[in-house]
Amino acid sequence: MLVRSRLPSLLPRLCSFRPSLAMSSVTGTVTIQQPLNYRAGGRVQPVDGGQAEEVYEPATGRVICKVLCSGQKEVDLAVQSAKAAFKIWSQMSGMERSRVLLEAARIIREQREEIATMETINNGKSIFEARVDIDISWQCLEYYAGLAGSLAGEHIQLPGGSFGYTRREPLGVCVGIGAWNYPFQIACWKSAPALACGNAMVFKPSPFTPVSVVRLAEIFTEASVPKGLFNVVQGGAATGQFLCHHPDVAKISFTGSVPTGIKIMEMAAKGIKPVTLELGGKSPLIIFSDCSLENAVNGALMANFLTQGEVCCNGTRVFVERKILDAFTKEVVKRTQKIKIGDPLLEDTRMGALINRPHLDRVQGFIKQAKEQGAEVLCGGDLWVPDDPKLKNGYYMRPCVLGNCTDDMTCVKEEIFGPVMSILPFDTEEEVVERANNTKFGLAGGVFTRDIQKAHRVVAALKAGMCFINNYNISPVELPFGGYKASGFGRENGRAAIEYYSQLKTVCVEMGDVESVF
Repeated sequence: MLVRSRLPSLLPRLCSFRPSLAMSSVTGTVTIQQPLNYRAGGRVQPVDGGQAEEVYEPATGRVICKVLCSGQKEVDLAVQSAKAAFKIWSQMSGMERSRVLLEAARIIREQREEIATMETINNGKSIFEARVDIDISWQCLEYYAGLAGSLAGEHIQLPGGSFGYTRREPLGVCVGIGAWNYPFQIACWKSAPALACGNAMVFKPSPFTPVSVVRLAEIFTEASVPKGLFNVVQGGAATGQFLCHHPDVAKISFTGSVPTGIKIMEMAAKGIKPVTLELGGKSPLIIFSDCSLENAVNGALMANFLTQGEVCCNGTRVFVERKILDAFTKEVVKRTQKIKIGDPLLEDTRMGALINRPHLDRVQGFIKQAKEQGAEVLCGGDLWVPDDPKLKNGYYMRPCVLGNCTDDMTCVKEEIFGPVMSILPFDTEEEVVERANNTKFGLAGGVFTRDIQKAHRVVAALKAGMCFINNYNISPVELPFGGYKASGFGRENGRAAIEYYSQLKTVCVEMGDVESVF
């Protein structure tokens, strides 16, 4: 998942801060008691809620709430509620839908601080980043509001005065299944094009981050969507299975891991349901010797350490031309060591806590294995111990840079999903392109060079769906986002997403008499 609408908003320094902006943190004080399912315009408890799952605040390790997993009956109620709302929404004009989406965008913009704070509490990322996530969210709604009124088919003239035309029609009830690294933003990325096209949506967030998407559901209701148009069901794999198998679900859009994406595709195939899959990555970032070194270092930090490195399109395989390997590595290490770790609700924090203890242990395991396979830890990689006692049980680690890496190491081949950068030297353009493409993934790739012809030549050769030249992790909602190979298919954002949330009907009109061959 990409995370930024404009790179300059975060640069020149990922680790820069202004202590004068430090706020009074509410970290460690929030408890949520309201229901986290949303159906037919209101918060509800699931009618057949199963096991209660604990939800943590990553910064402190505290339990902030318990969420009941939705069973088959609750899933069916949510789908039927969405189906009823779809009958109303799909008959509204594009301009009418546009006005509602614009109102939802306005409310999000107005409540930016409240939503960003809750996102930080439940996810662990810095409030600095969470605010930008919320900005991207309302921008996404505004963008698709602008497209809603222009959705149309085409007229085709046929011989003899006959003609044909196409109608772009909604699919029906779509399912969105989100990930825990960008809970609110992913929900907007999926719901905005779906609703603009006239669909309804039932959304299941990750059980690790169930909180903020319910606020999005309330905002849609406040903006006057038909009640039930956007419903939320909570739960894990079983709830997801009920959604994917439901006969009234027309389409599934999933963001998450490759193994889960495979299972969702298998379930969707049984009902001939279209799917959009935004899966994992192990993306290459190629640094040529003719680059602006400072800009390349900035790009490498952006490509590896946003949201504690928990970003699917991160450029974690950093290929550096041997001529500048030492200079680049020295500067990256220096800058990485300055990244401010801490309470994510404080203004000067630039790296918060990882999502939970098992994931933190998993990332630590990758670093241990990397050292065993011959990689050198140039900085970080160890647990960060806070001075603030309320943070002592949080899931923190220092961002890590690995040197002496080779292409056959596990840390270079597998998605770590944490703040771990692997640096690999190269000598020629042909060599690095071949090595960059030697992966089962194909989500993203980046190139830093002053030679614009070389830049375009290299990105044309990269087998990746989202490529960057002299920047990284920029995500304007106007541009489609998605991967190649095991990183999935389908696209989010841009006009391309319209194709995945609508279907074409062809109408052929004969102006003369039918000539029978019988």
